[in-house]
Amino acid sequence: MKIGNREFPSGERTYVMGILNVTPDSFSDGGRYNDLDRALAQAEKMIAEGVDILDVGGESTRPGHVQIGEEEEIRRVVPVIEELKRRYDVPVSIDTYKSAVAEAALMAGADLLNDIWGFRYDERCAELAARYDVAVCLMHNRDNTEYTNFMEEVKEELQISLSIAEKYGVKKDKIMLDPGVGFGKTREQNLTVMNHLEEIVAMGYPVLLGASRKSVIGLTLDLPVEEREEGTIATSVIGAMKGCEYIRVHDVEKNVRALRMTDAIRRER
Repeated sequence: MKIGNREFPSGERTYVMGILNVTPDSFSDGGRYNDLDRALAQAEKMIAEGVDILDVGGESTRPGHVQIGEEEEIRRVVPVIEELKRRYDVPVSIDTYKSAVAEAALMAGADLLNDIWGFRYDERCAELAARYDVAVCLMHNRDNTEYTNFMEEVKEELQISLSIAEKYGVKKDKIMLDPGVGFGKTREQNLTVMNHLEEIVAMGYPVLLGASRKSVIGLTLDLPVEEREEGTIATSVIGAMKGCEYIRVHDVEKNVRALRMTDAIRRER
């Protein structure tokens, strides 16, 4: 896969996407990086720690979040993306499911469209991705946790997203999938999807796992958000072992180290 001007060869190593929330209310780090200088300082820190992609988000999508307007989301993300692209040679992702925000971010230079609704909320995002010829991440999501056959339905709903991408001409080699840990799933369902990640990998696309600091870790370990680092690292290692090529995290340095060790062990198999 090519993201921006960088190649990401499959099977070479596990790549790390660093989360850069420019929001006042994200579940984990809301308000910490929601001005330009602090956002850029955090980006520079993640780059020094070995991040491969920076994922910029302007709206919190934590459970129970309140949707913000497109103009406000654009106001938050565009200056950050423009400055990141001006200063650093690292691919930048825009985390949004709204086409107006996606278009503004792509015009500002974003290299990847990370859509938590997998084009199922706003199909125009697929048209934009094809027109700008950018990489996309299609995540599984739904507004309830009522499944009859959990893993089969997750894969079927991801397939709907893939069909939308195909309809609008998004190239297959521009697509990665995300099983959607923390979205439309109970704690037990989140554990199940992580235990069956190889089934998502078998769909034939690179897979991104984003479990960093999420409630499945907090509920399992009975820990607040700020104490979920070890649990996050465990999910990162499991994800790599099961074939995920991309891991999305808040804490870059320690996850990078854990994944480098995991990759070294896997190469010796």
